[in-house]
Amino acid sequence: MLANNETGVIMPVAELSQRIRALNQRRAAESLPRILVHTDAAQMIGKGRVDVQELGVDYLTIVGHKFHGPRIGALYTRSPGTATPLHPMLFGGGQERSFRPGTENTPMIAGLGQAAELVNKNWEAYEAHMQDVRDYLEATLEASFGKQRIHFNSHFKGSKRLCNTCNFSILDPGLQGRRVLAHCKVLLASVGAACHSEKGDRPSPVLLSCGIPPEVAQNALRLSVGRGTTRADVDRAVQDLVQAVEQLERDHAP
Repeated sequence: MLANNETGVIMPVAELSQRIRALNQRRAAESLPRILVHTDAAQMIGKGRVDVQELGVDYLTIVGHKFHGPRIGALYTRSPGTATPLHPMLFGGGQERSFRPGTENTPMIAGLGQAAELVNKNWEAYEAHMQDVRDYLEATLEASFGKQRIHFNSHFKGSKRLCNTCNFSILDPGLQGRRVLAHCKVLLASVGAACHSEKGDRPSPVLLSCGIPPEVAQNALRLSVGRGTTRADVDRAVQDLVQAVEQLERDHAP
């Protein structure tokens, strides 16, 4: 991952690629196959600068719905089929340089291209806006619940993170993320990754592997802001969270 979808932490992919290039030089001298590098950049596009040359990767994947485009993906491949292997999974036609048969989804391809063009031109403005609103969100959470009661699960010393992601826990028994969201009236959010939604109330493996205690990880909520999110939206969402927590506490008062 170029950026983690739960914490927003940005991974040192460029540094990893440099180390693997050095390793590949030694492997070539021993007639060993080259190690190939793929990064999933789905979370990063539209929220920060992405340059495949700087990253030094062989493959990079993106998905349009993460940056206001259609729900279609794209794969960047350095020298496809030559220096960088690329093999079809389906066979039958010569479309897409014989890598994938079937009629291309032209409207979605065009939409993805247009969305990517907008991101390429405006990513700095998008990033600045989302970071401002996200920072306001975190300040408002602290002001509403108290610094001692809020734990930010994506604040790691020395790590960079996405401009739009806030992963936090409200520290009290009985305030598991799913229970809090179930009592919210207007807020729609998640407790982790959509692709792991079947795990129920079990803490996120990502947070646990980052050293977050299980009792804290179990209360995690992930809020994301977008290009159109305003401070007024943040106020409304946090007010909803406060009311949800108050309701839970009333329900379980002795």
